[in-house]
Amino acid sequence: MRHACLIAAALIAAAPMTLGAAGPSGTGPSATAPVTAQVLPGWVQADGSRVAALELSLAPGWKTYWRAPGDAGIPPEFNWSESKNLGGVTIHWPTPQVFDTSGMRTLGYTDRLVIPLAIAPQRAGQPVHLNAEMNLGICSDICMPYALSFDAVLQGTDTRPTPAIAAALAQQPFTSDEGRVSAATCRVEPTADGLWIEARITMPSAGGAEVVVIEPGQPDIWVSEAESQRQGQDVVAVAEMMQVNGQMIALDRSAIRLTVLGTSHAVDIQGCTPD
Repeated sequence: MRHACLIAAALIAAAPMTLGAAGPSGTGPSATAPVTAQVLPGWVQADGSRVAALELSLAPGWKTYWRAPGDAGIPPEFNWSESKNLGGVTIHWPTPQVFDTSGMRTLGYTDRLVIPLAIAPQRAGQPVHLNAEMNLGICSDICMPYALSFDAVLQGTDTRPTPAIAAALAQQPFTSDEGRVSAATCRVEPTADGLWIEARITMPSAGGAEVVVIEPGQPDIWVSEAESQRQGQDVVAVAEMMQVNGQMIALDRSAIRLTVLGTSHAVDIQGCTPD
């Protein structure tokens, strides 16, 4: 169950390559904005694609959320439809922090967040015009949805990696191979409301009390916060799944994404096999 939030709306007005907070009238920047942002233009890769990033700066005491924010969080959403010469965008999320507030777990970031973007142009060698919106949730004493708009032209032929973006890419979870995952299985059983799922991942410890996040990979399926524990060589997570429209669940195990968050590192596992 999501906790009650005080809902407020805010809109950021951006100049090219830079995002700033709009005041109440939308006529100028506000020094008290809880989050500001800028686009880092990045560099061009050998295949003509570009690595860029969105850099968010959060005011002290504020946080925002990862792609899977937890039951009490607000998931971020992007709208790239007004962009030009944009063939595709892949978002590379750095490993989030685990927050425990009043017994509720959320996943996200404080202070400064660099979100790398792998950008494929429709026409190689031509500038990419990013004209997009990001809707996200931010929390301090209150939680509220927030809107960022950004308008940037990405051009140039620089091939040197931007240090801030390279550092954010290095903060991504390990792959299954890097995390030495030897097996990932998912056992499911029907319940009155949907499905019960047990994910079992065979891998060395990621450090400390590991937290497992289960993402169904299907937008119409809701997954509860998983209860995780280490059992010898396995980390085991149990959760419940429901179809948001109350229909039966047609589960695709290959679409399930498991993320193990530990104190040493995190591991990203794509898909699981039947137990």
